[in-house]
Amino acid sequence: MAKDILGEAGPHFDELNKLRVLNPEVTQQIIELKEECKDFVDKIGQFHKIIGGLIELVDQLAKAAENERMKAIGAQNLLKSTAKQREKKKKKNKHREKPNSSNSRH
Repeated sequence: MAKDILGEAGPHFDELNKLRVLNPEVTQQIIELKEECKDFVDKIGQFHKIIGGLIELVDQLAKAAENERMKAIGAQNLLKSTAKQREKKKKKNKHREKPNSSNSRH
């Protein structure tokens, strides 16, 4: 039993008759796994790069939207201010007209 386990886990000879500790099938699986891991890491790097660009774009859009929002608020405030000034002018003009119109009636 111990010899069977040692025989399975023990040294092996590859196709070039080189002494190997691992079974050639296991060695091949390790190589494939290593390649898959490298591909995965490369893809994660590409993903990170793409996401970084997307984040930059979203930040730029957010800044542009904020600028437009501030412009709209400024325009709205200007419009309100202009309307108040017009209203004050109208009231002022009405006050000026009232004494003149009452004097002309007498």
